[in-house]
Amino acid sequence: MTKQHPAWSPYDNNGGTCVAIAGADYCVTAADTRMSTGYSILSRDYSKIIKLADKCVMASSGFQADVKALQKLLAARHLIYQHQHNKQMSCPAMGQLLSNTLYYKRFFPYYSFNVLGGLDNEGKGCVYTYDAVGSYERVGYSSQGSGSTLIMPFLDNQLKSPSPLLLPAQDAVTPLSEAEAVDLVKTCFASATERDIYTASFFLFPPSLPLCDGIFVGVRLQLW
Repeated sequence: MTKQHPAWSPYDNNGGTCVAIAGADYCVTAADTRMSTGYSILSRDYSKIIKLADKCVMASSGFQADVKALQKLLAARHLIYQHQHNKQMSCPAMGQLLSNTLYYKRFFPYYSFNVLGGLDNEGKGCVYTYDAVGSYERVGYSSQGSGSTLIMPFLDNQLKSPSPLLLPAQDAVTPLSEAEAVDLVKTCFASATERDIYTASFFLFPPSLPLCDGIFVGVRLQLW
């Protein structure tokens, strides 16, 4: 009898959920802090958000080893950009860089599902959502990760973003104030936590503190 070996995969899915909402002059980016594999919890205090530039942050779910590799590569390329141009990369430029980086690895992709949030050159909130091989779109709000199928229908109902196929193109930013957007994100995570074992949120944190113009940071359930 042929000995059977368990199937091996270079990837794992460590779960977690990310959400981003863009407003007229702010962007709220949030992620939970649980990292899991299968039915095991590896960490309850793991950050899925990284600050890439002064006005740009990225939240990532999926295989966290690939996420770390992607974050290090983006940080290195941003450092080269700063040396060459003597300025920080804008959020739209970082969005294009992330797309190119993911597409370059399309034959052995980073198993990471990313949301990029920040402020554009005009000071408006912007959110870019991605698949694993670099296809991306600027939207008013997005969610990625294990709880995204639960959160996106709720955001669609609450925010009703205009279709990108409408002509002339309509602004996708949400009409909510910053405080309302933060409350909506908390509601999203409270709902997803009840139904997804890979998402966990804790609301025992002080009010969000400004990190830079229009971007906020909190504790445990990370709000940027």
